[in-house]
Amino acid sequence: MSVVAEQTTIAHTSLGRLRGTVEGGVGVWRGVDYAQQPIGDKRFLAPQPLWPWTGVRDAIDHGPLPPQGRSFVGGGRDDPKIRDEACLTLTVWSPDTSGSLPVMVWIPGGAFVYGAGQLQLYNGSRLAANGNVVVVNVTYRLGVFGGFELGDLGDGFDDNLCLRDQIAALRWVRDNIDAFGGDPARVTVFGESAGATSVLALLASPAARGLFARAIAQSPALPLIADRDTRARQARRFLHQLGVGAEVLKSLPQRQLRRAAGRLQLESAEQTPTLAYGLTHGVELLPQHPIDAARAGATLPVPLIIGTNSHEASMFAWGKPPMLPTTPEGVEGYFRRRAPQARDRVLAAYPGFPRRNSLVAFGSDAMFGAPTWAFSDAYSEHAPTHVYRFDHTTWTLKVLGLGATHGSEIVHIQHSYGSYLGRKLHPLGRRVQPSVGRRMQRTWLDFATAEVADWPHYDVEQRLTRVIRSARDETVSDPDAVRRTAWEGLY
Repeated sequence: MSVVAEQTTIAHTSLGRLRGTVEGGVGVWRGVDYAQQPIGDKRFLAPQPLWPWTGVRDAIDHGPLPPQGRSFVGGGRDDPKIRDEACLTLTVWSPDTSGSLPVMVWIPGGAFVYGAGQLQLYNGSRLAANGNVVVVNVTYRLGVFGGFELGDLGDGFDDNLCLRDQIAALRWVRDNIDAFGGDPARVTVFGESAGATSVLALLASPAARGLFARAIAQSPALPLIADRDTRARQARRFLHQLGVGAEVLKSLPQRQLRRAAGRLQLESAEQTPTLAYGLTHGVELLPQHPIDAARAGATLPVPLIIGTNSHEASMFAWGKPPMLPTTPEGVEGYFRRRAPQARDRVLAAYPGFPRRNSLVAFGSDAMFGAPTWAFSDAYSEHAPTHVYRFDHTTWTLKVLGLGATHGSEIVHIQHSYGSYLGRKLHPLGRRVQPSVGRRMQRTWLDFATAEVADWPHYDVEQRLTRVIRSARDETVSDPDAVRRTAWEGLY
């Protein structure tokens, strides 16, 4: 990526000096290491702190993406093309390095397989400029190198590597963000999909205490957090597919590891209630599943925004095989593996089953809606909670029959209409964007700065939910009551 800079700017961090650029009045530092790179003997181990340096390091260009295949979120001409295991970097945008501004730390999604903080879809410049906040985008290990659990294989392997990376990045923010004009006491961590799942895991992790003051979870996929025994079985299956012992994993080519893990991912989607990639609970870093931690009052009691989109699963139904239970066979398999006694009760909440609309609604709730309702109910007992449902759709999404699909809110919050995905969703250009983008970005920024005055707290008595529509938002009590109650007791 070529950078058009107006001038350069120096940040004096606790480790050394970093040279960034000034673009559109906003300081930008790209490719900033937040830990030692996990290569060689450090593969599959927790991130290690950086050593200080002398002189000035350039932070002009993005670091590499984590190793991954192609996905719909990337692919733009401005997105990095290089993929490498040495990917533990972040990007910082600051409108005023002399201030003490609120900080928003973005954890990108992608099912713990795809994505990175460097993608243009997540460009934080407009958030920083419009909200007078410092924005930090984190890139962490994915796939077999970060989202695949090998922690039970021995001393050379640590668990929950992607979560450990995120905690390392938050520690870097705590120790260094004042050099960029940020206030380490006013950090909001926010993310979407796997990033939102990570946000809820951070709320449940003792290691994350004191690292952030607010949280936003957009479409968390809590079934991606599995127990230790399930992950251990997957690790043994992984070694069986490779035909090797654990002692050689650090020296195998990344492509060989990725192929074997990809095959296991397909098996897991068909045979278990979770996918092969994700987080692991029942370990020191994450003692409990976030829902259980919230019910026990063991989560960090920080203000939270949490919500889902009304047609989350419509995009996933295109996959072959689908990643979510969005076919009649997939739905039957889901109940057979997870809760056969609940089948008739739950499906009664989806009229017209097995027509497409009911299948999409079921898949949306199985992965996103039902666990989010359960977490929101529990968390709201201990901390201020705001719940939303995103209903807005675009002309393109309507034509494709996708509606308010998974991830479609991101371009409105980030105002990344010029990104690869933004142009696909909005082919007529930014000039025709509805007010939803202005409203959502303003709400997210207000929350990061203080409190959203006109958004009532969620509780289990009323379940007040902000329904975000094209023209205006509306507060509704328990808008998905029939489907929500059908899932009670399953999460």
